[in-house]
Amino acid sequence: MAENLRTTKYNDGTPIPNVKDKDAWGNSEIGKYCWYNNSTNYEAVFGALYNYYTVNTDKLCPSGWHVSSDDDWKTLGNELGMNSGIKLKEAGTTHWKTSTNATNETGFPALPGGLRYNTGNFTSVNTMGAWWTSFPVGVKKAFGIVMYTHKSPLEKPAYEMSSGLSVRCVKD
Repeated sequence: MAENLRTTKYNDGTPIPNVKDKDAWGNSEIGKYCWYNNSTNYEAVFGALYNYYTVNTDKLCPSGWHVSSDDDWKTLGNELGMNSGIKLKEAGTTHWKTSTNATNETGFPALPGGLRYNTGNFTSVNTMGAWWTSFPVGVKKAFGIVMYTHKSPLEKPAYEMSSGLSVRCVKD
Protein backbone atom coordinates (compact mmCIF):
# COMPACT_ATOMS: atom_id res chain seq x y z
CA MET A 1 0.00 0.00 0.00
CA ALA A 2 1.15 3.52 -0.69
CA GLU A 3 -0.16 4.85 2.62
CA ASN A 4 -0.30 3.95 6.28
CA LEU A 5 -3.27 1.88 7.33
CA ARG A 6 -6.09 3.74 9.08
CA THR A 7 -8.80 1.13 9.46
CA THR A 8 -10.84 1.04 12.65
CA LYS A 9 -12.20 -2.47 11.99
CA TYR A 10 -10.70 -5.88 11.39
CA ASN A 11 -11.31 -7.40 7.97
CA ASP A 12 -14.18 -9.46 9.44
CA GLY A 13 -16.01 -6.25 10.46
CA THR A 14 -15.20 -6.43 14.17
CA PRO A 15 -14.38 -2.98 15.59
CA ILE A 16 -10.85 -2.41 16.88
CA PRO A 17 -10.95 -0.60 20.25
CA ASN A 18 -9.76 3.02 20.05
CA VAL A 19 -7.90 3.53 23.32
CA LYS A 20 -7.23 7.14 24.25
CA ASP A 21 -6.48 6.76 27.94
CA LYS A 22 -2.74 6.82 28.59
CA ASP A 23 -2.85 4.32 31.44
CA ALA A 24 -5.15 1.90 29.62
CA TRP A 25 -3.01 1.88 26.46
CA GLY A 26 -0.33 -0.59 27.65
CA ASN A 27 -2.28 -2.46 30.30
CA SER A 28 -3.69 -5.37 28.31
CA GLU A 29 -2.87 -7.76 25.51
CA ILE A 30 -5.87 -6.96 23.33
CA GLY A 31 -5.70 -5.33 19.92
CA LYS A 32 -6.21 -1.57 19.86
CA TYR A 33 -5.46 1.54 17.87
CA CYS A 34 -5.25 5.29 18.33
CA TRP A 35 -4.54 8.44 16.36
CA TYR A 36 -1.35 10.32 17.20
CA ASN A 37 -2.01 12.49 20.29
CA ASN A 38 -5.55 11.07 20.22
CA SER A 39 -6.37 13.63 17.54
CA THR A 40 -8.19 12.82 14.30
CA ASN A 41 -6.19 15.69 12.76
CA TYR A 42 -3.44 13.09 12.16
CA GLU A 43 -5.72 10.42 10.67
CA ALA A 44 -5.79 11.36 6.99
CA VAL A 45 -2.04 11.91 6.59
CA PHE A 46 -0.38 9.53 9.05
CA GLY A 47 -2.99 6.81 9.56
CA ALA A 48 -3.51 4.96 12.83
CA LEU A 49 -1.05 3.61 15.36
CA TYR A 50 -1.75 -0.03 16.23
CA ASN A 51 -0.35 -2.22 18.96
CA TYR A 52 1.21 -5.55 17.96
CA TYR A 53 -1.72 -7.52 19.37
CA THR A 54 -3.82 -5.97 16.59
CA VAL A 55 -1.18 -6.90 13.99
CA ASN A 56 -0.94 -10.46 15.32
CA THR A 57 -4.63 -11.22 14.66
CA ASP A 58 -3.96 -11.66 10.91
CA LYS A 59 -7.22 -9.73 10.41
CA LEU A 60 -5.88 -6.18 10.25
CA CYS A 61 -5.21 -5.83 6.51
CA PRO A 62 -7.91 -6.18 3.86
CA SER A 63 -8.53 -9.65 2.44
CA GLY A 64 -5.74 -10.54 0.00
CA TRP A 65 -3.20 -8.39 1.89
CA HIS A 66 -0.92 -8.96 4.90
CA VAL A 67 1.04 -6.87 7.39
CA SER A 68 4.52 -6.39 5.97
CA SER A 69 6.79 -9.15 7.16
CA ASP A 70 10.43 -8.96 8.12
CA ASP A 71 11.23 -10.63 4.78
CA ASP A 72 9.14 -8.05 2.89
CA TRP A 73 11.20 -5.23 4.45
CA LYS A 74 14.49 -7.10 3.86
CA THR A 75 13.63 -7.58 0.19
CA LEU A 76 12.70 -3.92 -0.16
CA GLY A 77 15.88 -2.79 1.58
CA ASN A 78 18.05 -5.11 -0.52
CA GLU A 79 16.43 -3.94 -3.76
CA LEU A 80 16.92 -0.27 -2.88
CA GLY A 81 20.40 -0.55 -1.44
CA MET A 82 22.24 1.38 1.23
CA ASN A 83 20.21 4.59 1.04
CA SER A 84 16.83 2.90 1.00
CA GLY A 85 15.30 5.39 3.46
CA ILE A 86 16.01 8.29 1.09
CA LYS A 87 14.23 6.44 -1.73
CA LEU A 88 11.21 5.60 0.48
CA LYS A 89 10.65 8.84 2.39
CA GLU A 90 8.30 11.53 1.14
CA ALA A 91 10.34 14.28 -0.48
CA GLY A 92 10.35 17.77 0.99
CA THR A 93 9.34 19.10 4.38
CA THR A 94 5.57 19.07 4.16
CA HIS A 95 5.43 16.32 6.79
CA TRP A 96 9.07 15.61 7.66
CA LYS A 97 10.65 18.23 9.92
CA THR A 98 13.76 18.20 7.77
CA SER A 99 14.57 16.44 4.52
CA THR A 100 17.80 14.55 3.99
CA ASN A 101 17.70 14.38 0.19
CA ALA A 102 14.55 12.23 0.30
CA THR A 103 13.24 11.39 -3.17
CA ASN A 104 10.31 8.97 -2.70
CA GLU A 105 11.38 7.53 -6.04
CA THR A 106 9.62 4.29 -5.09
CA GLY A 107 6.16 5.82 -4.66
CA PHE A 108 6.07 4.45 -1.09
CA PRO A 109 5.80 7.91 0.61
CA ALA A 110 7.12 6.96 4.04
CA LEU A 111 5.64 9.47 6.47
CA PRO A 112 6.82 10.39 9.97
CA GLY A 113 3.76 9.36 11.96
CA GLY A 114 5.69 8.92 15.20
CA LEU A 115 4.74 6.24 17.70
CA ARG A 116 3.04 5.59 20.99
CA TYR A 117 5.12 3.93 23.67
CA ASN A 118 3.69 1.14 25.79
CA THR A 119 3.52 3.77 28.58
CA GLY A 120 0.86 5.62 26.57
CA ASN A 121 3.11 8.58 25.70
CA PHE A 122 3.34 9.82 22.11
CA THR A 123 6.60 10.86 20.45
CA SER A 124 8.36 11.82 17.23
CA VAL A 125 5.64 12.84 14.79
CA ASN A 126 7.32 14.71 11.89
CA THR A 127 10.76 13.25 12.78
CA MET A 128 10.32 9.46 12.69
CA GLY A 129 8.20 6.87 10.94
CA ALA A 130 7.83 3.44 12.57
CA TRP A 131 6.03 0.43 11.06
CA TRP A 132 5.36 -2.98 12.55
CA THR A 133 6.65 -6.13 10.91
CA SER A 134 4.76 -9.34 11.54
CA PHE A 135 7.87 -10.77 13.23
CA PRO A 136 7.77 -11.23 17.03
CA VAL A 137 10.88 -11.30 19.22
CA GLY A 138 10.12 -13.51 22.18
CA VAL A 139 6.78 -13.11 23.96
CA LYS A 140 6.67 -9.37 24.66
CA LYS A 141 8.45 -7.66 21.74
CA ALA A 142 8.26 -7.49 17.96
CA PHE A 143 10.37 -5.87 15.28
CA GLY A 144 9.51 -2.57 13.72
CA ILE A 145 11.10 -0.72 10.82
CA VAL A 146 12.11 2.86 11.52
CA MET A 147 13.12 5.84 9.40
CA TYR A 148 14.40 9.12 10.83
CA THR A 149 14.67 12.60 9.36
CA HIS A 150 18.45 12.63 9.66
CA LYS A 151 19.33 9.07 8.56
CA SER A 152 19.03 7.23 5.27
CA PRO A 153 19.18 3.51 6.17
CA LEU A 154 16.25 1.54 7.54
CA GLU A 155 16.63 0.51 11.17
CA LYS A 156 14.99 -2.51 12.83
CA PRO A 157 14.52 -2.09 16.59
CA ALA A 158 12.34 -4.31 18.76
CA TYR A 159 9.39 -2.64 20.48
CA GLU A 160 7.12 -3.73 23.31
CA MET A 161 4.04 -5.33 21.74
CA SER A 162 1.84 -2.83 23.55
CA SER A 163 3.51 0.09 21.72
CA GLY A 164 1.66 1.79 18.86
CA LEU A 165 3.28 1.86 15.41
CA SER A 166 2.03 2.46 11.88
CA VAL A 167 1.24 -0.42 9.54
CA ARG A 168 1.74 -0.97 5.81
CA CYS A 169 -0.01 -3.86 4.12
CA VAL A 170 1.47 -5.88 1.24
CA LYS A 171 -0.54 -7.67 -1.46
CA ASP A 172 -0.45 -11.47 -1.04
